[in-house]
Amino acid sequence: MSAAGKSGACGAMFEEDPDQTYENVLAEIQSFELPIEATLRSVYDDQPNAHKKFMEKLDACIRNHDKEIEKMCNFHHQGFVDAITELLKVRTDAEKLKVQVTDTNRRFQDAGKEVIVQTEDIIRCRIQQRNITTVVEKLQLCLPVLEMYSKLKEQMNAKRYYSALKTMEQLENVYFPRVSQYRFCQLMIENLPKLREDIKGISMSDLKDFLESIRKHSDKIGETAMKQAQQQKTFSVVLQKQNNLKFVKKIYNNDSIPGGRNEIVLKHTFEEEDENEEEVLTVQDLVDFSPVYQCLHIYSVLGDEETFENYYRKQRKKQARLVLQPQSNMHETVDGYRRYFTQIVGFFVVEDHILHVTQGLVTRAYTDELWNMALSKIIAVLRAHSSYCTDPDLVLELKNLIVIFADTLQGYGFPVNRLFDLLFEIRDQYNETLLKKWAGVFRDIFEEDNYSPIPVVNEEEYKIVISKFPFQDPDLEKQSFPKKFPMSQSVPHIYIQVKEFIYASLKFSESLHRSSTEIDDMLRKSTNLLLTRTLNSCLLNLIRKPHIGLTELVQIIINTTHLEQACKYLEDFITNITNISQETVHTTRLYGLSTFKDARHAAEGEIYTKLNQKIDEFVQLADYDWTMSEPDGRASGYLMDLINFLRSIFQVFTHLPGKVAQTACMSACQHLSTSLMQMLLDNELKQISMGAVQQFNLDVIQCELFASSEPVPGFQGDTLQLAFIDLRQLLDLFMVWDWSTYLADYGQPASKYLRVNPNTALTLLEKMKDTSKKNNIFAQFRKNDRDKQKLIETVMKQLRSLVNGMSHHT
Repeated sequence: MSAAGKSGACGAMFEEDPDQTYENVLAEIQSFELPIEATLRSVYDDQPNAHKKFMEKLDACIRNHDKEIEKMCNFHHQGFVDAITELLKVRTDAEKLKVQVTDTNRRFQDAGKEVIVQTEDIIRCRIQQRNITTVVEKLQLCLPVLEMYSKLKEQMNAKRYYSALKTMEQLENVYFPRVSQYRFCQLMIENLPKLREDIKGISMSDLKDFLESIRKHSDKIGETAMKQAQQQKTFSVVLQKQNNLKFVKKIYNNDSIPGGRNEIVLKHTFEEEDENEEEVLTVQDLVDFSPVYQCLHIYSVLGDEETFENYYRKQRKKQARLVLQPQSNMHETVDGYRRYFTQIVGFFVVEDHILHVTQGLVTRAYTDELWNMALSKIIAVLRAHSSYCTDPDLVLELKNLIVIFADTLQGYGFPVNRLFDLLFEIRDQYNETLLKKWAGVFRDIFEEDNYSPIPVVNEEEYKIVISKFPFQDPDLEKQSFPKKFPMSQSVPHIYIQVKEFIYASLKFSESLHRSSTEIDDMLRKSTNLLLTRTLNSCLLNLIRKPHIGLTELVQIIINTTHLEQACKYLEDFITNITNISQETVHTTRLYGLSTFKDARHAAEGEIYTKLNQKIDEFVQLADYDWTMSEPDGRASGYLMDLINFLRSIFQVFTHLPGKVAQTACMSACQHLSTSLMQMLLDNELKQISMGAVQQFNLDVIQCELFASSEPVPGFQGDTLQLAFIDLRQLLDLFMVWDWSTYLADYGQPASKYLRVNPNTALTLLEKMKDTSKKNNIFAQFRKNDRDKQKLIETVMKQLRSLVNGMSHHT
């Protein structure tokens, strides 16, 4: 029911019976079941005096309740009083009981004290008896453990580490489980790992000492191994050649190791004359391997073999890197290389020994990996240091060391093909050093040569020269003494040095395990380099030296001709060494022919150049008076000296091939003609008189007479005189003053002045015109001179038109 409904209901009840209504309201309030908000609101809202009446009704209700409470209290009060009285009586009896119980307990305690003491004594004795029995039993268990532990300590002190490890195993597996509950056992158990670590540390220390020992003895081990390999190789070679040297059998001291490879066990004696037998040391003589065996065994027992193997390999790799690191000055002496090789050989001999006497410490894969790493480093080091070597003898000794080094390690099963490939690179380096050395030898020969034919006064001297150089000339043999060889002293010396070079190059090819064909090819290629590069370069440098004159150049050309002819004897010389026929398909030919031809051509060119330079020196001495009115009537002195020089020098050219002498003569005449023409047309020369032209003509006539005298045989007709044809036609044109013919026939093939260029004629005519003006001040007053002047101007005008026509045509 809603609040409005309730208030409406209450209002109705108030109208019927107000007292009953208040009773209901109070009942509702006391019931606590319905909300009182609406009930109270109905009391206050319905009638004006309802509140007051309700309060009175409420007070009456309260008084009724108070009376009921009082009645109830009065009803129960007597029972409460009786209960309290009974409780007070019981307290007195409880106190009396407590006193009695306390007294009884005290009496019991006093009576049981003696029994307790005796009982405790009995218990204590029983416990002691049981403990003694237990102690005896436990001591019987512990005494063997203590005895074994004491034994372990004694073994540790005696450095019997393997036995100590076995004792530890017995303690752990047999004894400690019986007494594991005791503290002393726990202490022992805790101490065993420390003892194991101590053993590992001590054995590792011994291993480090071993590694240091083999590091110190590596060079000695390697030296011994290389010495034995070299002796074995020498012994094999001697057996093959059936030499008369006395040998004894090789002695193998350890047959259990195949081939003696594990310990350098090969021992033999080599008797030659009074040499004493000498025992060769083995690896075990030089190094005690027991530490590594013991350490390996200990780590195996400890189950830590892998750690030991890794440590050993790591340390050996470090030592390998140190061994492979060369000294910076190793390339300076052969001892530096030998020390480097012996250390490496010693290192790998030890590794090979470890490989074959231990089980798994060093594997073949590991040694192969280590060797490949070392081989790459060795090749790089040798390639770098050999490049610094400038002494061929040192390079040759290095090659011999590499061969012994490779043969030694090959005997231990290491692949060494890359080392022999490296030797081919070093062979090129060796050839380079040889070429540099022989370049100095050739330079010294050329410096000491006098560049004159070799004189011989008797048969003995003649045979000496023939023994040095293969020269054959029947005409020279028929001549009586004294006589001269056509070549100079440098030719036999060069021939001998080329043979020495071949011998030196052959030394490097020995012991390289190459066929005769390959050796033949190497010798021919290196000889070709000597001829085409070194000797050719020395010849070219010699030819270009300023102090080498024309006579020396002529002798050089003669020398190269004979050296070229001697090349076939050099090929025969190589064939006799290698037994490889020159007709073989792949046989390399010597390039000496082209080499000496090139040098000869360079010498010829230098002859032409120096001859022209000499002509220029004479021409520079010319001192013409270009304004003279009349010629001297004889040729100039400088020109006569020049012609005499040319006659003498061309007489020397008689020993040259005909074409060379003819070319030199033609070149000299052409150069002289060009120089004379340039002298006339020089821009600094402003005036030329007719007298000067006539004097110049006398000099040209001498040149033509020289050309017609055939200074060098072999020219046909007037071929040499044609060198001066340009000058001759130009001078004839001015001497005869035949301008009408020149202008009329210009451009015609049959022209008398075909070789005269209009520009050249114009230049010379202008210089003569200026002279005419200055020398004939009053020429304008003389009719002939005026006519001549007009003629010159007319000719010049026509020449200019020709020149302009030529330029337009071009």
